[in-house]
Amino acid sequence: MTDSAAPVIELRNIHKSYADLEVIKGVDVIAHKGDVIALIGSSGSGKSTLLRCVNLLETAQQGDIVISGEAVKWKNSGANRTPADKNQVRSFRTNLSMVFQQFNLWSHLTVLENVIEAPITVLGTDRSAALEQGQRLLDKVGIGDKSDRYPSQLSGGQQQRAAIARALAMEPAAMLFDEPTSALDPETEAEVVNVIKDLAAEGRTMLLVTHDMKMARDVANHVIFLHQGIIEEQGTPEQVFGNTKSTRLQQFLSSTQ
Repeated sequence: MTDSAAPVIELRNIHKSYADLEVIKGVDVIAHKGDVIALIGSSGSGKSTLLRCVNLLETAQQGDIVISGEAVKWKNSGANRTPADKNQVRSFRTNLSMVFQQFNLWSHLTVLENVIEAPITVLGTDRSAALEQGQRLLDKVGIGDKSDRYPSQLSGGQQQRAAIARALAMEPAAMLFDEPTSALDPETEAEVVNVIKDLAAEGRTMLLVTHDMKMARDVANHVIFLHQGIIEEQGTPEQVFGNTKSTRLQQFLSSTQ
């Protein structure tokens, strides 16, 4: 049973290791409804791994993951820990739509078919209703005229916008973005950033891993700087970018300018 008053996403003391390499070293994150949290940090800091732990694409060896008041059920411990309830995992992934760096569209389906596939097969949405919703979402992200094209016929920015429409079609409680603009050239990157800004303005709950400091500053209401698997500094964009406390964050921001 979920609790509508609870945070949409709550991570408590998350640890993640690969063999002897500890990548996440006790991280806490809370995202309330409407929060946009940007995760920033250098390559290898653990930000993408943390995001994948939220969606249970990676298994945290320690700590709690709570979605809308419901905690992930685990079995075993340490390196052998796995989610205990497959139905719960499926439900959580349905409610946490993820947008990847490399789009991950199905190449054999048209853009519209990509968008409607999961609502029909996972949510049981009627096909005609799914088609109507899918076209509306493609219009929303600015590629409504590309609905009958295949992914290979689209630019990178158009493919990423199609991926965002596909994520929105699941009507998720939160959206997870893993470096959504890093594979794009500057022109198409701006198209995707504008879509993400619009979603933020709608009050959608989002966790955003990004290398784009301008987007983090403009879109997020909370910024977390990860360094070597821990939260080195966090706060509002104004605090993190305008009143930086950590020497390491100062160095990182200087390197990104």
